Amino acid sequence: MPDCYCEYCGTKSSSVSALTASTCPRHPAGMHKGRHRLYQGRSPSPCTCRHCGTRSSSISTLTAGTCVRHPDGMHKGRHAPAL
Repeated sequence: MPDCYCEYCGTKSSSVSALTASTCPRHPAGMHKGRHRLYQGRSPSPCTCRHCGTRSSSISTLTAGTCVRHPDGMHKGRHAPAL
C-alpha cells in the first residue's frame, strides 16, 4: 500500500489508521484540536493550492503558509492541496 499523507500538514504514514490516530498541529480548528485528515488526491509532490494556485514541492511546505484567497478571508486559513 502506498504511503498516506495528512491533508492539513503533510505528515506521512504507512497506514490510514496510524495517520488518523494522532492529532494534527495544523488542523483548521486549531493546533492539535482535531485529527489528521487523509489526503485523497494524486501524488502529493508537487502540490498546488486549491484556492489560489500557489505551487510547492510538498504538502507540508504548502500548508505552512496562509492563503490570500482562503474562503474564510485573506490570510485567515492555510493553503489547501488540490485534490
